[in-house]
Amino acid sequence: MQTSLYEAIWRTLTDNEVNRKLKDAYKLHYAYRDGLLHREATEVRSLPDAGRPAKPALVLPRDVPRRRLDTNEGVCAMLHAIAHIEFNAINLALDAAYRFQNMPDAYYHDWLLVAKEEAYHFSLIVERLEALGSYYGAFPAHDGLWQACVDTEYDVMVRMALVPRVMEARGLDVTPGIQRKLRQHGETRSADLLDVIYRDEHGHVAIGSKWFKYCCAERGLDYRETFADLLSNYLKTRIRGPFNLEARLQAGFDDLEMAMLEEISQS
Repeated sequence: MQTSLYEAIWRTLTDNEVNRKLKDAYKLHYAYRDGLLHREATEVRSLPDAGRPAKPALVLPRDVPRRRLDTNEGVCAMLHAIAHIEFNAINLALDAAYRFQNMPDAYYHDWLLVAKEEAYHFSLIVERLEALGSYYGAFPAHDGLWQACVDTEYDVMVRMALVPRVMEARGLDVTPGIQRKLRQHGETRSADLLDVIYRDEHGHVAIGSKWFKYCCAERGLDYRETFADLLSNYLKTRIRGPFNLEARLQAGFDDLEMAMLEEISQS
């Protein structure tokens, strides 16, 4: 007897135990790929806070301390922030697959693949943290990414526009600079790990772009105008540049969208 895809995702999404969540993120991807999970619609439940461990303590973004990369503690703090983003990204991908239950089959394959890859990213960074004498939960973090998930739970088009194409796409903009700083301070191993994340994030943002444009086409909307409208009306803070033009073009943006982003960031 097949298991319900959405109930299986819900169990993983709400699980507070980190190692089990990581393993189950892999299992969900392969089970759905192999036809072991079926799509039978369930009641979609709101989720103010996804499953996560008691630590790290969550604070406001402005209260997350900044540390210099010329100390081991500073490197660990940077890696911890990245690990927290990757952990949140597992939950974001799972929620995208759970919450919007009327999308084409390929949509669920895409987001379960993203969840699996984010679990791998998290494991890579945590392993490096532990090699440097730290651990996930050692520093405070903020929940801005998950809050964006909550704020967009009512519409898959809005979710695809504002989470992968805005919040997660920032990783394409900032990762090369972080890698340069890490290498300047002798953290070549940490910088090399970010190559894996940077490569995969191109695909994740591209998946968001694909399904955002799909939703716009289904509703007879121009995707550029719709994206501009969503940026203007829904973002609580101004989107900031500089933007990684080459990476964003590879991830499903086009020249007109990039010009629009530049204009909005400077207004």
